[in-house]
Amino acid sequence: MIGATFIGHASWLLQIGGVAVLVDPVWSPRASPLRFAGPRRVRAPGQPLEALPGVDLLLVSHNHYDHCDLATLQRVRARWAPPSLTSLGTGRLLRRAGLAAVREMDWWDSAETAGLRVTYVPAQHFAARTPFDRNRALWGGFVIQAPDGATVYFAGDSGWCPHFAEVGRRFGRIDLALLPIGAYAPRWFMQTQHMDPEEAVRAHLACGARASLGMHFGTFAGLTDEAMEEPATRLAEARTRHGVTPEAFRVPGFGETVLVQPAANR
Repeated sequence: MIGATFIGHASWLLQIGGVAVLVDPVWSPRASPLRFAGPRRVRAPGQPLEALPGVDLLLVSHNHYDHCDLATLQRVRARWAPPSLTSLGTGRLLRRAGLAAVREMDWWDSAETAGLRVTYVPAQHFAARTPFDRNRALWGGFVIQAPDGATVYFAGDSGWCPHFAEVGRRFGRIDLALLPIGAYAPRWFMQTQHMDPEEAVRAHLACGARASLGMHFGTFAGLTDEAMEEPATRLAEARTRHGVTPEAFRVPGFGETVLVQPAANR
């Protein structure tokens, strides 16, 4: 059984193959380098960090502040000190937070860690922490495979692109996909880096996921221009247009744990 607990935005605690995997954890009140300015959290994390049952593996997809939060990483290190996987160029941030067992990955690199096979996969996005370091680190998502074949695809941040179909072709089996549905407005500016709900449904179909959950919405005010709850409403409309059932692609509740039964071994 796969368990996916939605903490908020792009933060998840995954239970797969008996391993607890924490992905892009952000518990801070702002997704910003500043304590007094920047996108502000308007919905509390779905679970307190201290309430998590444990963290065996940490994954950080890229260096943006709404995905890579040093204050949270320091708390994770102090409590669990898990081995960590991240993109090329982002490892220095994890080490700055005190994490020691950090491996940086290029697209399509795979690592056997904590009893899982994790592959870093492409996305259409960018990386930056300051105005002066744009694209000096890599960005992407993760495909996580358990020994019994159970497979989760965390897409990270991405605009609509051919990578979704390529991930589907390469892995053949995706039991659960975690796909971004928010931070898409204004479209003229965000289209190349963030999908809207219509494109997220297309990504769900392209990668061939048996089930998908929406993320990257409803957490930080001021990140982009759409209303906080608009992505969920538009996702329902897009599902109808594409003939996708609510069971196949839905929005989890904040703090909800969704259980997915993996497909039988093939």
